[in-house]
Amino acid sequence: MALRGVNVWSNFSYGSSIDSPNGCLLNAEGSRLIFFERSTKSPKSNPKIFTYLFYTNHLGEPAGLKSTSKIRLDEAWDKWNKLQEHGWTEVSYDFG
Repeated sequence: MALRGVNVWSNFSYGSSIDSPNGCLLNAEGSRLIFFERSTKSPKSNPKIFTYLFYTNHLGEPAGLKSTSKIRLDEAWDKWNKLQEHGWTEVSYDFG
């Protein structure tokens, strides 16, 4: 889309280019928690997202780290949306 000679690109299904998934999702069984966090060292033009997958205890709190990964912004949005489609729900948790 051109706006007064300026190229403007947007993909509304993923939000704006500065938005990123940020927070936690808990699976339906309450046995896994995934935390999404934007890398502060990645350039704004190519943001990277860290994901941390945890095993959880009986209260749904992190009990052990299963895996970590660093992925592109579009991959992070895909993962976030697919997990929610499979019953994962957003929960608030402060990792401090």
